[in-house]
This record gives sequence, structure tokens and C-alpha cells, in this order.
Amino acid sequence: MSTQESLRRPPTNSDSAPPQRPGLILAFLCLAGFMTFLDVSIVNVALPTIEKELHISQTSLQYIVTTYGMLLGGFLLLTGRLADAFGRRRMLQTGLLLFSGASLLAGFGQNAPMLIVARGAQGLGAAFIATAALSLLANNFKEGAERNKALGAWGALSGIAAVAGVTLGGLLTDGPGWRWIFFINVPIGLLCAVIAPRVVGESRAEGPRRSFDVAGAVTLTAGLVLLIFSLGQTVSDSHVPAARVYGGFTLSALFLIAFVVIEQRTAAPLIPFSVFKRRSLTAANVVAILLLGTCVTLFFFASLFMQQVLGWSALKTGLAYVPLAVIVAVGAGVASQLVTKVAAKPVLMTGLTLTSVGMFLLWRAPSDASYLVDLLPAFLLSGLGLGLSFVPVQVSAFSGTQEDESGLSAGLINTAQEVGGALGLAVAATYAFRRVAELTAWAHGDPARVDHARTEVFHDAFISGACFAAAGLLLTLILMPLTKASHQASDQSAAAPAKA
Repeated sequence: MSTQESLRRPPTNSDSAPPQRPGLILAFLCLAGFMTFLDVSIVNVALPTIEKELHISQTSLQYIVTTYGMLLGGFLLLTGRLADAFGRRRMLQTGLLLFSGASLLAGFGQNAPMLIVARGAQGLGAAFIATAALSLLANNFKEGAERNKALGAWGALSGIAAVAGVTLGGLLTDGPGWRWIFFINVPIGLLCAVIAPRVVGESRAEGPRRSFDVAGAVTLTAGLVLLIFSLGQTVSDSHVPAARVYGGFTLSALFLIAFVVIEQRTAAPLIPFSVFKRRSLTAANVVAILLLGTCVTLFFFASLFMQQVLGWSALKTGLAYVPLAVIVAVGAGVASQLVTKVAAKPVLMTGLTLTSVGMFLLWRAPSDASYLVDLLPAFLLSGLGLGLSFVPVQVSAFSGTQEDESGLSAGLINTAQEVGGALGLAVAATYAFRRVAELTAWAHGDPARVDHARTEVFHDAFISGACFAAAGLLLTLILMPLTKASHQASDQSAAAPAKA
């Protein structure tokens, strides 16, 4: 997620660095990153409780999830540049303080606008944390086996955190209350900000300070946020005038067109479009968008289904995800071994196939679903598929990467994942909620009919997730070349030996 210099040059210390303790540095940076990954999903299980307490419409709940992802994804590349220029540790501390303050505001949220704004501020803080932490990790571990192990730990945590978040969210919601899913970040974030100088040294990119493409970051993020917001306004019960909806889509398109123009004319673009000539990188980013769209759709709607249709508590819902969390970790471990022996493409295709089948099984789950018969098999297949998919997507994103493109490749794949999760959920929610008014009128308050109506809504969401995964499978088959991770690693090691 850092820029090119972050993974290419040794750190330049602006103050005395603390003693080198690789284990402590890795644990500290992974903890900081884990917080940001966790908050993508930790809110999902709490959504029904938040909906009742703050009187938020179900169609607006998605913004609590998507706003965080959009601000995080939209500013990853810019915050990476800022970290390189002004100091990675300093930007890490800045992000931790912003994230902690936004979490405190979210915990005290009294209405939908306040909570959504706080989630956006959390996402911006998370962008600073994620880029700076990964840059510091790359600069504190020598290129080769040492750095690969550290990056492997980081990558595994990012996948596991997404699943662990829904379990922890259930425990906190049924325990001290949903507000603690935000309050818990405050002491951890402040403590990390305070002890950072004692754990890791400051570093920044060498050479003259480069210009920052702030205009590109703002237009890209604004265009995507407006697109997602406008999608949410199209559902049948939103009562939003058509002119406002179409106006939102038009303004979103103008922002995105402006972004493309800016990137083509600026001397230091956030995204040099020439990088997409590399097939593996292009395919990996497109598939990452669809993969994370499936992942976030699964957690969002499965949490609502278990609580609003099956009548489960937040705690029971969170615990229901434990097997899913375990199997994702198992799948990621298996994939990490497989991609060193076979090409990433068949591993990814296997993962996406299993994920599609798992989502299809959820689409078939009845309104009186049994956990062991209807949900657990779907969770195990989807979880194994997701675990098998996360690793080869990352490997493909870096396949054939030149040394001076490493930071850009990292930024692009992480941006694709965050944007994909938010955009995928927005599309799935728009499709699923399109018939809410019609089904509500049909149910006419009858409990059995209400459950059936809600099940129909969630079925539409699950089939959307299955379609995302199937589309990812098709694009992997068509676009992705056969490349072994071991070839890439050996080529890079030979071309660029570790620097002291």
C-alpha cells in the first residue's frame, strides 16, 4: 500500500531509532493493521441492534459499512505518498489518533448521519494506518525470505480479521453493547500511538519531496462515494425524487471523468494507467473487486438473516461465524503452500468455484433454516473458497512487478479490495432491497409472511454474491496468465538483493 520508494529503499531515520527487535516490530505493526481490517466487518452483527436503537432504515444500514470502506480505499494511494514524504511513523501516529477519535465519536453516535460521518473519518484514519504500517514493515525487514514471512503474516491477518470481526462484534453487542465495537478501538489506538517511537524508528523516502495528487484522490473518492450513495437511493422504499438520483449518478460520472483527466495530465499521478498493460496485475485487481464484493455481501446479509429471520441473538450470530473463521485461515494456509508449487490461477479458480457454490447454498436456505444442515455447509464452502482466493490474488497482483512498481502494485490491490467490498455491497443491497415495499405490503404484518418476505430479500442478496464470485471465476479463466509465485520471488531476489 506504500509507494514505490517504500519497498525499494532502506529507511532514512530522522531521529534515533529504537533497538531492532523484529518480533516486537512485526507484532506492533500487525496489531495496528489488524484494527483497520477488523473494523471492516465488526459492525455487521451489530447492525440490527443499531437499526432498532437509532431508528435507521434497513436500506440505509449499508452506508455504515460502505462509507468506511470507500474512504479507506479512496485515500490509500495518497496516504502512502504522504507517509513516504513526511515520515511513515509520523503518519502512522496521525492515523491512529484520527482513528481513535473517530471511533469515540461513532461510539457516542445518536443518529444515522453522525454515525456515518464517524465511520468515514474512521476510514480515513485507517488509510493512514494501513499504508504507513505496511511501509514500515517493508522497511524493517530485509528483502527476501525475511520480508516474505513478515508480509505473509500481514496478509494472513488481513483475511482472518475480516471473519474474526463478525465474531467479536457478536460478543460485544450482546455483552457491554454495540457502542463498544467502537469504544474498544480508543485505548488500543492511543496506546499504539504513544508507544510507536519506542518500537519502530522513523523513516521516509530519500530524495526530493514529490508532489501529491490530492485532486486525483479527492475526485476518485468523491465519485465512488456518490456512486454508492446514489445506488442506495434507487431502492423502492427510499422515496427519493428521481431527479436527485439521476443527478447523483451524473455528478459521480463527472468526478470519475475528472479523475481520469487529472491522472493523464499530472506529473505524479496516483495511478499511472500504463501499469495496467501488465495482464496479471489487471486481472488480479478486477478479480479482487469481485472477490471482496462477495465477501462483504456474505457477512452483511448473513448477519441480518440469522438475526432478523432466524431470530438469533447477536452473540449466537457471532459464534456461528467461528467455523467460517477457522476454515478461512485453513484455506489461506493451504493456498500459501500451493502457490509456490503450482500457478496462482488454478488455485484462485478453485477458491472462486467453492465460494460460488457456498453462496448458492445460502440462496437456497429457507426461512426456518437449520444451522447444521443449511448454514454450516454453506459457510464452510464459502470460507474455504475465500481462504484459497485471498493469497493467489495477492500473488498475481505482484507477478512480474519491477522493483520500482512494488509500492504501486500494493496500493492498487488494496484499493481494489476496499473499493470492491463497498461497491459490491452497494450493488447487492440495491438489488436485494428493490422489492422491500412490495413485499412489506404483501406480508401485511403477518409474522410468517414477514419472515418469508425478508428471506426473499436476503436470497436476492446471496445470489448477487454468487454472481460476483462466478464473474470473478470467468474473468480469472479469461484474463489471468499462468504464473508461479516461486518464479516471481526468485526473479526479484536475483535482480535486487537485500539492502542493509
